[in-house]
Formats: sequence, C-alpha cells, structure tokens
Amino acid sequence: MQQLPRRTLLAAGATAVAAPALAQPRFPARPVRIIAASAPGGPSDVCARVLADRLGAIWGQTVVVENRAGAGGNIGADLVAKAAPDGLTLLMAASSIIAAPFLVRNLSYDPMRDLAPVAEVVDYPMVVLVHPSVPARNLADLVALARADPGGITYSSAGVGNTSHLAPALFAHTAGVEMTHVPFPGAGPSQTAILGGQVKASFNNPGNSVPSIRAGQLRALAVTGSTRWRDLPEVPTVAEQGFPGFEAISWMGLLAPRDTPEPILAQLERDTLAALRDPDARARLQGAGYAMRDQGRAEFRRVMEADTALWGGFIRQANIRQD
Repeated sequence: MQQLPRRTLLAAGATAVAAPALAQPRFPARPVRIIAASAPGGPSDVCARVLADRLGAIWGQTVVVENRAGAGGNIGADLVAKAAPDGLTLLMAASSIIAAPFLVRNLSYDPMRDLAPVAEVVDYPMVVLVHPSVPARNLADLVALARADPGGITYSSAGVGNTSHLAPALFAHTAGVEMTHVPFPGAGPSQTAILGGQVKASFNNPGNSVPSIRAGQLRALAVTGSTRWRDLPEVPTVAEQGFPGFEAISWMGLLAPRDTPEPILAQLERDTLAALRDPDARARLQGAGYAMRDQGRAEFRRVMEADTALWGGFIRQANIRQD
C-alpha cells in the first residue's frame, strides 16, 4: 500500500478538525426576541425597537419586540431569566429590576444571578417637577413646604420600585422631610396626574418632562444627575442645591439568560455596541430624551452592582415593600 507523505497526512488531519467549526451555524440562525418589560411607548419599548431595527440589519435576521409589562418589569425579566440560554430571547430591562429582590418577597428570579449583562444602552436623570400651583421655585422652597406640612407634598411615580419612586423617597430621606407617594401604572399616567394637579410633585424622565416644562404646564426645580441635563441647562442639579453627592439615574440595558454561552454573549455584546453607535440609532434614542451609554458587559455589570448597593441599602433602611 502506498504511504502518504507526513505533511499530507497533517494537512488532511487539520482539515478534518477544522470542518466541524466551519459547519457551525452562524448566530443567530433563527429569529430573535427582545422582551421589553414595559407597555408600548415606554422607555424599554423605545430602546428595544431601535435596537431591534439595527440588529436585524446587522444579522440579516428577524428581530421582534414583545411587550411583557407588569409588576415593575418583573414579568418580562422572569420570562427571560427562565428562557433557553441560546441568545434568541433577550431582555430590554430598566434599572428598576435591581430593586426587585429587596422589594418583593419570594421573587422568582435574581437579576444579578439569573441574567447576564450584554450592554448598557442609555441612561437619564429624573427631573424634579412641581405643578404651577405649588409655591416652590427651588428645592429649598420644596423642603420648607414639606417641613411645614409633613406628608402634604404628594408625588406621583410610574410604580413602586422604579427610579421615579425611589429617587424622591431618597431625596425626602436625605432632606429629612416626609412626602406622600402616589404610584401610577407607568410614566404617562404619572405625568398626567401632576399635569392635572392630582399630585403636587413628580420625579419624571426628561422625555416626558421637557415639553411640559417648555409649555409652562410644569415647573422644573432640579435634575437628579451629577451634571445638568443637556435640554435643561438652566435647571440646577440636586447636588448643586445643598445636597452634595446626591444622584439618581435610570438606565436601560440588554440582558440574556444566565447560562448563555460565552461566544454568543461576546457576539451579542459586539453587535449591540455596533448597533448603538449607528448614527440613526443614536439620533432616535437621543431624540427620545436619553443619554447614550453603549457600554459593554463589564462596565454594565459594574453599574448593576453599584445600583444594587445603593438601592438595596436604602430600601432596607427605609423598609420599603412592594407587596
């Protein structure tokens, strides 16, 4: 029998080893779902749809957005936490999921344990708003009113456990005053309540707030970021008004089920960051009132860990419960 040269045998062996790798299907081989843990038009829905458009173009694959609102984002988060870890079911989550384990007894998932960060998409501060009937022009005025009438300053929120609830609660705690929380099912109804004078104050997102401020329907007293907001440069931060170090930020981020394989997570991260750096995607998200973050897995995990420490510690200290 004729013997093949050793170099030929090695080449044949290398081809045999490489063949399975070449035969692996390109991700994603099937349509991808992004679960938006809010109603249509909500922040996570807006972010999910912008990202779905760009990822669909990058992948040449269908990317659909499914809205699973309810329970402060926990319904959507639980669905993704229990989904197959194949990268085909993703979560566009709001920062409120970080507070969930501290608010809800027997929560069926743990955001830090059961969800794998892919990328932080956007963030934004809250705008401290009052109805024009409230005689407050700054935070000192608001604090004075709250001290004169404990509990008399009512504030609306988009629901228990999100930043529009926790930021004013943290502010009241920091200022040493009592304010009354009035939760509503979403940022839209919360805004409607303060516009109608049903409540006196609200901490709402810039996208909802700026048009009403410009129209003279609401008065802005402060923003909760570390710097002034780009669309409200005349409005000082909370920290500037005698509360150094105060900061409360909401974010939106993409997450996957915990056991998603590393190669898939790496591709999701890479492609998501590419999608977020697309000029059209950036224009749409910034136009909706958000600040671009486009941070990868490591940076996003650090943000989640910092928020866990902040909100977990405060919720325990203030004994806030959702159920």
